[in-house]
Amino acid sequence: MKKMKSSRSRLYLWGGLLLMLMLGVMLAEYLIPWDAYAQDLSMAQQPPSAVHLLGTDRYGRDMLARVLVGGRTSIWGALVVVLLITAIGTGIGTGSGWYGGRIEQAWMGLSDVFLAFPGLVLALAVAGVSGGGMLQAVLALAAIGWPKYARLSRRLTVSLKGEPYIDIARMRGISSWKIMYGHILPNMAGPILTTAVLDIGTMMMELAALSFLGLGVKPPTPEWGAMMSEGRRFLQLSPWMVMASGAAMCLTVGLFHLLGEALRDAFDPRER
Repeated sequence: MKKMKSSRSRLYLWGGLLLMLMLGVMLAEYLIPWDAYAQDLSMAQQPPSAVHLLGTDRYGRDMLARVLVGGRTSIWGALVVVLLITAIGTGIGTGSGWYGGRIEQAWMGLSDVFLAFPGLVLALAVAGVSGGGMLQAVLALAAIGWPKYARLSRRLTVSLKGEPYIDIARMRGISSWKIMYGHILPNMAGPILTTAVLDIGTMMMELAALSFLGLGVKPPTPEWGAMMSEGRRFLQLSPWMVMASGAAMCLTVGLFHLLGEALRDAFDPRER
């Protein structure tokens, strides 16, 4: 009982902190007086002060404003990627596990091909061919991220379809689609959700990597990876230009990881 309460407490703690963070990036324009896009060259590369808490960049733009607005781009981009790969991979894996046979062999063979290569390398290739940009980066990561969910949902479906309540549903003449989406999916939601939450931080870092290399978000749109790429040229003179966005990303990725671990403990205490 104490362990369960501890798990729920951590779930509420990390979830609450993430909610506050997301509200902060969503309401950035109302929380701070500075415009993330407004340039003032007379204030270029100013160190952190009482006026500009995180300093300014080379165009005199307030770094706190850009970190908050850039967080919106980074977080929502990662959420869209995870939503896409979860939906695609879970649909493929559930169908493969339920029907088996050649359908399963074909999809699992394709997933093996994708898993045989480093995901970020494939994403770089796809984003590079498509010309770069936020949409292209999201689609590139979605194109290579689904196999993990396909394999997980396929394994869970194979395990669940042998349960007595599934046999009863079959005997009652319920269609395969209704069984999959009415009985199979709800019972594997816990592991899928946990994996998805843990992946949000990973996708944030991969989106940032693409932007850092010039294949993601394009200026002047703020995004943490692009901001670190822009600030690296001034690392010795103005380290806050890199440290501000880097620290924000580390904090956010860490919170998503802690929330994912708390979810895993809540759904399956044996995993602790």
